[in-house]
Amino acid sequence: MSTQDLVPSPVGPVDVEQAEAALVERYPRLVRIAYLVLPPALGRNRRVLTAHALVQRSLPRRRVPGPAVPGPRRDEDAVDPGYAYVRGEVLRQALVAGLPLRRLALPRRAQFPPLLPHVWGLRLFPRVGGADELALDQRLSRLSGPGRAAYVLRGLERQGDPEVLRVLAAAGVEDPAAALAEADALDATEDLDDPAAPGALPPGDGAARVGEQGGPGRAGISDDAGFLGGAGRPHGTDGVGGRPGRAGLPGREGGPTSPGAVTGRAERVGEQSGRGRADGTGAGPTGTAGMPGGPAGTHIPGRDGLATRSGGPGRAAGHPGGASGAGRDAAPDGPGPAATGAHLDPSPARPGRLSGAALLESDEFDPCALQARPTDLVRRRQHARAAFVAVVALVVCGALLGLPGDGWGRNGAAAPSYARNPAAETALDPGAVKRVGADVWPGATRQDFSVWPARGGLTGDTALLRRALAVWARPGGAVRSSATPGTPVGPPMGPPQLLFAGRVDAMRVVLFHDGLRAVRYAEPVEGTAGAALDFARTDAADAVGAAALVVSRASGNVRYLTAPWVRDTAVRDLLAPARAPRPLVRDADGVTDPVPSPARAAGACARWNALQVRDGSGMRLLTDLGELAPARLLWGSPAAPVDATGTEAREAWARTACQLAAVEGHGVRSVSAWRFARQPLPEGAGHGTWVCTRAETWRGTGSRVLAQFLVPSPGVPAALAARSEGSPACGVRDPRVLAGVLWQAPGGGWYVLAAGSPDFTSLETSGGVKSRSEGPLLAVRAKPGARADLTGTLRDGARRTALR
Repeated sequence: MSTQDLVPSPVGPVDVEQAEAALVERYPRLVRIAYLVLPPALGRNRRVLTAHALVQRSLPRRRVPGPAVPGPRRDEDAVDPGYAYVRGEVLRQALVAGLPLRRLALPRRAQFPPLLPHVWGLRLFPRVGGADELALDQRLSRLSGPGRAAYVLRGLERQGDPEVLRVLAAAGVEDPAAALAEADALDATEDLDDPAAPGALPPGDGAARVGEQGGPGRAGISDDAGFLGGAGRPHGTDGVGGRPGRAGLPGREGGPTSPGAVTGRAERVGEQSGRGRADGTGAGPTGTAGMPGGPAGTHIPGRDGLATRSGGPGRAAGHPGGASGAGRDAAPDGPGPAATGAHLDPSPARPGRLSGAALLESDEFDPCALQARPTDLVRRRQHARAAFVAVVALVVCGALLGLPGDGWGRNGAAAPSYARNPAAETALDPGAVKRVGADVWPGATRQDFSVWPARGGLTGDTALLRRALAVWARPGGAVRSSATPGTPVGPPMGPPQLLFAGRVDAMRVVLFHDGLRAVRYAEPVEGTAGAALDFARTDAADAVGAAALVVSRASGNVRYLTAPWVRDTAVRDLLAPARAPRPLVRDADGVTDPVPSPARAAGACARWNALQVRDGSGMRLLTDLGELAPARLLWGSPAAPVDATGTEAREAWARTACQLAAVEGHGVRSVSAWRFARQPLPEGAGHGTWVCTRAETWRGTGSRVLAQFLVPSPGVPAALAARSEGSPACGVRDPRVLAGVLWQAPGGGWYVLAAGSPDFTSLETSGGVKSRSEGPLLAVRAKPGARADLTGTLRDGARRTALR
């Protein structure tokens, strides 16, 4: 049967019903094919179950399309396209199942043990055959998967070589010709494995293969006998050195030989060698002996209808020259020598041996006729006991954990769960939320978040407050949550203070304060998706630290909620110190208009907006660093910094503000800048300025220090010379700093410049550049790309290294 171009079907489209009918009707044949192609290393039990699973999974899910115009039909084309399609799927899956599992490759479904059919407590395997079946199974195990498929297609399916090649290619075999060559080698092994037996071919003669058929160029070789039960064909006598035709079996007429040369190999199995085929293939009137019904057939009791390896008394033809075997290489256009040169084996015939093709039909390879044996009963009993003990232990442990009582539980002496604790329930009660009146803060002894009044149009929305408190205590997976470093994100310790509840930028926003943290909850006005929860540590905040909180972020803009004691608000661009600030409007609740935020701004640093507020004691500058609480900007020595509102401070911050991006989202409370040195530059290039920037955090640890160098040109941003985290340098505890850079003068020369705070009495460089100078400044000529180690000596004789 042909399976030419299985996908899509060349004969025509294949319906699901047509494929199902073919699968059910020829199920035993398909399972046998899968069983034979699967690797024997799987074991017979798994091969049986896998073969059935592969056939059952070969039914298509939908109609298999065919070509718009079917190609011309061949004589060998499949009569039933449904069977051709199902067989191709079975072969493809069986070949995949034989591939080894690789670590980096994605495993295929056919490579795993089948889920269905599945048998518990029994091992199934086909009936045990004889020595011939065992020998064939061993030979098949040495073949590759494609080689076994080629052997099965040619022996079991009676297909010729061209058709086998097409089926293997359609099944995904990369090299069908190599697979066919493996099957040829197995055929040759069958004919040559017993050279001393009567009828065996001598070395050098061609082995008769299952379904052997002469190909192009094999002139003078006649058609071989057909499959089981076929009638013998006339002897091929034309051509030079031609081999006599082989007799077949009863029930099928042999086809005529082509004149001069036979160009095709017969698509039949059951071929047998006869006595007297000891040498040569010269032309003669005597054919190969077959089974009953063929000329000079020999009947073997108990093997009726099956081809055997021993033949009758036929095959008197020989090669020219007798045993030399030269007849095969004779000239193609001359008659062969007379048959009188043939050698007849006078030994009596002995019982025949089944051919490999005939053995494929035996019960040894029939996965539908099975024997059953139990599995390892002792091991199964042990596994059952272990499973029973595990189930009992699991039930007992679950019961103990679920029983109430005074014993120690998972949480020891802890109170009941959060929802049943009276103090925790109070913290989640919207009616217990603290609200401060608007007239409290003017008479308070201190000004911080504790005296902020509850503002906003939704302070009376109990449902909103309940949702905000519940999300704070138990944020779900869909809530976008953020917290500054070092800020705990747990539920409130008690009823929190309500700072704001209102609608801002299409969001309902609630701001709480619990004495340690400021918490912002936001949900969309329409729908419930997109809730957000933000935490920021604000403990020990003073009047400036509590001057404003971020109430909304949308589209790159930020809105602030200002303290009740803030009188005026404005926006100042730090990169434009000479430009006047722009007034910022606030509503009745203290919420400002949107301002472009510098935090996480994409692109180049072209603008840095700061919030300028005025309270009863002065003017302050605050900047957004991506957190709830904006950071305060300061200027001056660490011992006495002031707000960066003066002219000198604004000019210094104009060149260092872009470096604030290095401390965004770090829980920063304040950022102070200090000009710790001013240095004359070599080659008369003017004076350079050294600035130290320190970012203090709300948590008290993790401060960041930046050392920056400013060239004389006012429009050039500061160059980062050094940075450190957790260092006390440039702070109140240690107001000393030392840094250096590699600088290129306008004339092209390279110099190592270094500067320290006024406490340094000398500086020294080592490594790639060696130099020493008295005082806190150093300038030494160097090569491009030079690297040096910088150290300094303080007034008390202590040595310090550069900031890093």
